[in-house]
Amino acid sequence: MRRWGTLTAVCLGTFMLLLDVTIVVVALPDMAGSLHASLGDLQWVVDGYALALAALLLGVGAAADILGRRRVHVVGVALFAAASLLCGLASGPELLVAARALQGLGGAAMFATTLPLLGSVYQGRQRSAALGVWGAVSGGAAAVGPVLGGLIAEGPGWRWIFYVNLPVSVVAVWLTLRAVPESRGPRGMTVDWAGTAAFAGFAGGATYAVVRAGEDGWTAPAALTAFAAAALALVVFALVERRVAHPLLDLSLLRRPAFVGTMLGAFAFNGVAFGGIAYLSIWMQTLLGMSPVRAGLTLLPMTAVSMVVAVLVGRLLHGVPAWLTVGGGLLLIAAGTLCQAVLDAGSDWTALVPGFVLVGMGTGFVAPTVAGAALAAVPAERSGMAGGAVNTVRQLGYALGVAVFGTVLTSRMTGPLPSGAAHALAGGGAGALRGFPEHTLRAAFASGLDGALVAMGLAGIVAGALVLVLVRAGRPVPPKTSDGTPAKKTAAARG
Repeated sequence: MRRWGTLTAVCLGTFMLLLDVTIVVVALPDMAGSLHASLGDLQWVVDGYALALAALLLGVGAAADILGRRRVHVVGVALFAAASLLCGLASGPELLVAARALQGLGGAAMFATTLPLLGSVYQGRQRSAALGVWGAVSGGAAAVGPVLGGLIAEGPGWRWIFYVNLPVSVVAVWLTLRAVPESRGPRGMTVDWAGTAAFAGFAGGATYAVVRAGEDGWTAPAALTAFAAAALALVVFALVERRVAHPLLDLSLLRRPAFVGTMLGAFAFNGVAFGGIAYLSIWMQTLLGMSPVRAGLTLLPMTAVSMVVAVLVGRLLHGVPAWLTVGGGLLLIAAGTLCQAVLDAGSDWTALVPGFVLVGMGTGFVAPTVAGAALAAVPAERSGMAGGAVNTVRQLGYALGVAVFGTVLTSRMTGPLPSGAAHALAGGGAGALRGFPEHTLRAAFASGLDGALVAMGLAGIVAGALVLVLVRAGRPVPPKTSDGTPAKKTAAARG
C-alpha cells in the first residue's frame, strides 16, 4: 500500500489543483449569466486562483519544511475542499472570487509539498518512474480540464465543477494519512513571511492594475495607484530578501543569465500559451453559439499535440540544450498565437486550428524541460528554491497573461458600439446589445481578439529570443587541455 500509495495520493491532489486552473474556462459564460458578472469579474474568477497559488507557493513550501510536509499537504487538501464548496454555493461574483482565492491557498499547500513528498519516499529508478507518472498526470489535468468543464457545465451545471472536488478530496486525505510518511526539511529553517507578504502584494497589485487599466484606462487614478503599490511591494520584497537568513529567493541567482532567462521563459510560457483561452471560449459560446462541450473540444488539437510532442521530446531529445527547447518552444507558441489572429465577423472556430497546433507543439517542447532548465542553472543546494521559483512564475505569468489579454481585448474592440459593450459581450451579456446587428458584434469582438493575440504573440517572440540569448550565454564552459582543445569528460562528469 505504501509503495505506490504516496504517488497515488500526491497525484490526486495535483490533478485537482491543476484541473481547477483550466476547468472553469468553458463555464465562464454560464457563470456570468447566473451571477450577473462583468468581464472584470470573470478575469478575477480565473486570476484569483492563479494569483493565490503563485503568491503563496514559496512561503507555504518553506512552512511545510518546518511544520511537516504531510501535515501541510492534508491541511491544503481540506482547505481546497472547503473552498470548492464555497465556490459552488456562491451567490455573487465577489463571493466566487474570494472562494477561488481560498482555493488557491489550499492549492499552494498541496503543490508546494508534492515533489518533496515524492522525493522523500522514492529513490533511484522508482523516483524516476514516480516523477514520470506525476508529470503525465499534470499534463493530463491541463488537457482534460476544458472538456470536463464543458461536460459538467452543460450537464448538472457550472457549480458542479467545484462540487466534484469534495469526494476526491476525501479520498486524497484518507490516502495521504494512511500511505504517506511525514517528512521535514533541515533543522533551523525559518519562514520568510515578510517576503511572502511583499511578493503577494506585488503580484496582486500588478494584476489588479492591469485589470483596472482595461476597465478605466491606463491613466486612471485607480490603475496608477495599483501600479505604484505593486512597484513599492517589489522594492520591499528585494530589500527583505537581501536581509533575511532564509530568503524565498536568493537574489544572487539573478546574476546568472541562464536562471534569469529560464524564469523569463517560464513566465511568458503560461501567459502567452494559455492567457487567451478564456476569451476564445467566451467568443465561441457567446457569439458563435457553441455549447460548453463543443467549446472545450475545440482545444483538443492543442492539448493532444502538446502531449504527443512532450513524450517525443522526453524520449528523443534527451541532452538537447534547454536554450533550444525552451527558447525554440516559445517561438513556436508565439507563431501559433499570431496564426490565431486572423478572425473576422465571418470566422468560426476552425480558423484557430493551425495556431492551436503550433501552440501545442511549442508547449510540448517547453513544459517538460523548463523545470530542468531552472535546476541546471543554479547550484545543487539551490535546486529546491529554483523548482519553487519556476512554478511560481509560471502561475504568475498565467494570471498576468489573462489580465493583459482582457485589457488589450477591450481596448481594441472597434465599431459603433456603446461604452461597456466589450464587458457585456465578454460577460455573456450579448442580449443587452440586441439592437446591434450580429455582424457588428462579431466583427468588434473578433477585432479585439486579433489585437490581443498579436500583442501576446509579439511578447512571446521577445521572450523566446531573450531565452535563446540568456540561457545559451549561461551555459557552463567545458574545461580545456593545455593545447586549447576541450577536455574529455570524466566518468563522474558523464554520470
